[in-house]
Amino acid sequence: MTPTALSGVFASIPSPPINDIHIGPVRLTFYGLLIGIGVALAWILVKKRFAATGGDPMAAEKILTRMVIFGFLGARAAYVSTHLSRFEGEPWKVLAIWEGGLALFGGLTAGAIAFYVSARQLGVDRREFLDAVAPAVPLAQAIGRWGNYFNQELFGVPSNLPWAVEIDSRYRPAAYPDAATFHPTFLYESLANLALAGLIIWLGNHYPAFRRKLIGVYLAGYAMVRFLLELIRTDTTFRFWGLSRNGWVSIGVVVIGIVILARPAPPGDRSQPLSGIAPGG
Repeated sequence: MTPTALSGVFASIPSPPINDIHIGPVRLTFYGLLIGIGVALAWILVKKRFAATGGDPMAAEKILTRMVIFGFLGARAAYVSTHLSRFEGEPWKVLAIWEGGLALFGGLTAGAIAFYVSARQLGVDRREFLDAVAPAVPLAQAIGRWGNYFNQELFGVPSNLPWAVEIDSRYRPAAYPDAATFHPTFLYESLANLALAGLIIWLGNHYPAFRRKLIGVYLAGYAMVRFLLELIRTDTTFRFWGLSRNGWVSIGVVVIGIVILARPAPPGDRSQPLSGIAPGG
């Protein structure tokens, strides 16, 4: 997109004037606050949905604690491993998670391992718990993605659409130094995740065939959205056959989600809706 074409923009999302607030000596970033809010709301939703199936809330607390801790560690480690140049000369910034830099698929992988081990130790029904988790993860993502807006990161290629996001010159990719507005991929993903969370809850309440498989809906649905967004994102430098790392990972996750949805339910599987989340409940 040329600067001339971009000059025809008649509306856009303004870049954020600030990305943090100070309370005395404490600095709070909007990135960290939004991720914290997303995790808190997801936590509440998981406990409510799991309790609606007769699950043990205390066991849910233990599993969620481990999933969140290891999920963040995995997300940060995956990001750092692919952005080592960002930390040259400042290795301590590896710990500065509040400044941005989480790789979602790394977090999902580490969180899944923590879940599997914890569920076995506590004797929790894994399918029931994953049904409770399925809409909570995209809900957290939908809120957390707005942290990328305040950090002016993870946007797409230049765009002159009315909802294009303005990016300050210091944050623009070297390939587009004269472009001022870009696709707001954070917004696209946030809206898609909200829709996905709603779809998962609706399917679980109205279609028994999807119950105890809802995590497959999340994996396949989110990975398809992420694959499409990777085609227009500008933050990934390494590409293989035209696709970024996350693009290839997305394909694999779609397959995993489809496999989960296609597998038959074990004999005697329960199929009642989550009473605490059902319409009118």
